[in-house]
Amino acid sequence: MLFDWAQQPFHTLIITFVFAPYFAAAVAPDAARGQELWGYATGIGGLMIALSSPVLGAIADASGPRKPWIFGFSTIGVLACAALWFAVPGMTPLWPVLVVVALAFFGMEFAAVFNNAMMPTLVPRSELGRLSGSAWGLGYLGGLASLVLVLGFMSTTSGTSHTLLGVEPIFGLDPMQREGDRAAGPLTALWYVVFVLPMFLLTPDQPRRSVAGAVRQGLRQLGRTLYRLPSERSYFSFLASSMFYRDALNALYTFGGIYAAGVLNWSITQIGLFGILANITGALGAWAGGRMDQAFGPKAVVTTSILTLSFCCLLVISTTRSDVLFLPVGGATALPDVVFFLAGALIGAAGGAVQAASRTLLVDQAPRAQVTEAFGLYALSGKATTFIGPFSVAAATAYFSSEALALAPETAQRLGVTPILVLFLLGLILLPLVRSRQPAG
Repeated sequence: MLFDWAQQPFHTLIITFVFAPYFAAAVAPDAARGQELWGYATGIGGLMIALSSPVLGAIADASGPRKPWIFGFSTIGVLACAALWFAVPGMTPLWPVLVVVALAFFGMEFAAVFNNAMMPTLVPRSELGRLSGSAWGLGYLGGLASLVLVLGFMSTTSGTSHTLLGVEPIFGLDPMQREGDRAAGPLTALWYVVFVLPMFLLTPDQPRRSVAGAVRQGLRQLGRTLYRLPSERSYFSFLASSMFYRDALNALYTFGGIYAAGVLNWSITQIGLFGILANITGALGAWAGGRMDQAFGPKAVVTTSILTLSFCCLLVISTTRSDVLFLPVGGATALPDVVFFLAGALIGAAGGAVQAASRTLLVDQAPRAQVTEAFGLYALSGKATTFIGPFSVAAATAYFSSEALALAPETAQRLGVTPILVLFLLGLILLPLVRSRQPAG
């Protein structure tokens, strides 16, 4: 469970609420271009996972232990996060920071792939929903704690030289150079190194098997599984459905902060407060989702969560400084901010619940003897398409930003995130084909 606590600041500080909006607002030429470039960087990281995960996952299954793989990919992610410190405002060229972002995404996400594969061996099926929900909840609390640390002691509020708590940034961080925002990278790296240690030291791993022939054995088993999948309708439909809605959720997290910075003109402090709220509701949603899983079954939790997330996505797209639900509002009103905060609270709660319930819904798709293989395939199917959401948002933003359409950057940025809603709906369409265990009682 502490792995989720250790890794969540990467998603909270880097991907969503601090570094991503800082990159779009201060490093890239403008917010729309920043959203486009961020989409390409995270999309390339996802594509790297897609190209390598089937082979590496198969080898890991055949050789046994997951911890060596977690260590290797964690090293890549930690070094890349630390290097984000050098992304100074207005830097040129931009490609070095984009390469580092892609490597950070690749390393941190791949470490999670192998960590999740350990979960079915740690508890019986009856406790899996509770473990999954509690782990996600603990992760959100880790993200919350790291975000409070950045906003309270490192990042300055807009137009001032003081943090949200009214103090000067620690360690002499320079507000003019946005060092408080840039320091989110090294902090994420240090946080991960410290809190991932209990997992390495105390969590049991699979025994090491003979490495000889592991590549051939692993790829042969992977081939048999992929050949059999289309004939197993529920299993295949779940993997396809989760592929779409998880990709949509990741994209929503990735571009939420950038969207708020560009369309609502929010400061890093406002985006951070938005993140604090989303992490609190995310922890509650993950915890409640684990309990609802036991009462009503995981499929009901996943379906309700996707419907909620689709509504939130529509709410976000329809909200600007002058519009709410595409309807004009008065001039100097805080209503758009209130609506966006409400959407963030719902996104956090539904996102926590859907991620917790998805892991237990997968267990219902495979025979007990093949649960570990199923988690590996679940990880592969999810990570193999993590580039679709970022690339589709980047491509849509680039299209709507084109000179031929001559749209305002704010409008182009709003329309650029519409593919996320489409991905949620595709995942929802496939869910009726997925079977689930009967709820308790």
